[in-house]
Amino acid sequence: MTPPVSRSNSSRNRSWWGWGTADKALPDTECTALGGLVPGSAATPLPVPDISALELPKVRIEPPSALAPLMSAAPRDRASHTYGKAYRDVVRALNGDLSAAPDQVAHPRTEQDVIDVLDWAAEADVAVVPYGAGSSVVGGVEYRADRHRGVVSLDLSSLGRVLEIDAVSRAARIQAGALGPDLEAQLRPHGLTLRHFPQSFEFSTLGGWLATRAGGHYATLYTHIDDLVESLRVVTPVGVNESLRLPGSGAGPSPDRMFLGSEGTLGVITEAWMRLQDRPCHKASATVLFSDVHAAMNAVRVIAQSGLHPANCRLLDPGEAALAGVARDGESVLVLGVESAHSPVGERLSELVILARDHGGSPAPAATDAEDAAADTWRSAFLRMPYLRDALARMSVITETFETACTWDRAPGLYESVRRDLGDVVREVTGAAGTINCRFTHVYPDGPAPYFTVIAPGRRGDEVAMWDEIKSAAMQILTDHGATVTHHHAVGRDHRPGYDRQRPEPFAHALRAVKQSLDPAGILNPGVLFDPAVAG
Repeated sequence: MTPPVSRSNSSRNRSWWGWGTADKALPDTECTALGGLVPGSAATPLPVPDISALELPKVRIEPPSALAPLMSAAPRDRASHTYGKAYRDVVRALNGDLSAAPDQVAHPRTEQDVIDVLDWAAEADVAVVPYGAGSSVVGGVEYRADRHRGVVSLDLSSLGRVLEIDAVSRAARIQAGALGPDLEAQLRPHGLTLRHFPQSFEFSTLGGWLATRAGGHYATLYTHIDDLVESLRVVTPVGVNESLRLPGSGAGPSPDRMFLGSEGTLGVITEAWMRLQDRPCHKASATVLFSDVHAAMNAVRVIAQSGLHPANCRLLDPGEAALAGVARDGESVLVLGVESAHSPVGERLSELVILARDHGGSPAPAATDAEDAAADTWRSAFLRMPYLRDALARMSVITETFETACTWDRAPGLYESVRRDLGDVVREVTGAAGTINCRFTHVYPDGPAPYFTVIAPGRRGDEVAMWDEIKSAAMQILTDHGATVTHHHAVGRDHRPGYDRQRPEPFAHALRAVKQSLDPAGILNPGVLFDPAVAG
């Protein structure tokens, strides 16, 4: 059994209103300078509200004495658990709109605490919103209904240990509240890794990844957390569901698949046995430039279908490449990376570069200093981007993303339609041309996962409504092109309209029946996946 480790963020001040830690947020002067790059942005940044001055809704419920030690109604706890980290969440927090704040924040220390909270909530008609680390960008942790006496945010961050490691089978039993860095720190002494690194890695938990079917950093092969699950343990209002540890099984529908992506509306994931890998020690990367974005897409398709399985296969279109600082002459940039725990990877990287070159790419010269490589530049920009988004939000700039996946035959048309048709919507809503960039985050033999960034000036006070109008149009374009409403950001509440169109009705009927069976009182995260009024 692995001893507990100190939590990676315990010594740093997490931002209650925006991404990450408060010490990394851009100061006012840098916000103003950044806003100056977007014509039409506000002249001054929105101030960050003082928590002591916030007007929070009156606390409507009090826990029973047995649960009181687990609960907090402190303003900072309630404020920081009101929203996730989407653009619309950040803007509302900056404007002091915390009308959706939970009445209480529960911090269970054991699985039995989780059971006790759910038992009380079902009897008291209190909604329970499971909360990992709050990095949702789709309204997944925000209560938006009004049919319960109160709301509890169930923060699982105290359940953060690697409980057991099976080195023979190369798997580990891990509590759902484990943050990415803490999880990896507990596996590192054993030479093992989960090898799941989403952009939110530092500020998200294993349970959150499982509940949202999160995608990791790696672009091919094991892209989603689904692929790494051996078994799940889930607390539901009617009992604990634990699946058998198996490398694979054909015994009926998978019990794990029912809870993966259920976003806390069917049960609370408390533990999981996860498949591990040996830590890689051989790594190599290369950058390939393309003068034509469609030629680049074709090259990536060939690579995805080659069976070479690069760890990194990020295609940045010209706008995204310029934004990340890896190209300035209108090129698309393909960042390739390979790694292995067992053998050198140079030959495999050479094969990938040859494929890219044969389809119109120009390999960039090898950097003499690793820190000058495009891959490292892009990686730094990638991790810094959420903080820049928050800074632009303070300048009333609309800056947000949406992602999807489609088959290769539809990818070029989808890319052009989003840039053209959504571009028209952005111009109509904001009065400015705006910027729409794209990158491929993950690629499969049958299709890519395009990830779009939208940047445009907003009107102070109307930013959320403006983005909602743009996002609605984006969801319709995705539907029209047979693309998914989300590849790895989950459904939450913001993607509900698109998910309702994508989901087959017989499956929707079955899902509601499962909800009724597992959560008869309808207390678990009402509003995600389907309407609580229908499900309850």
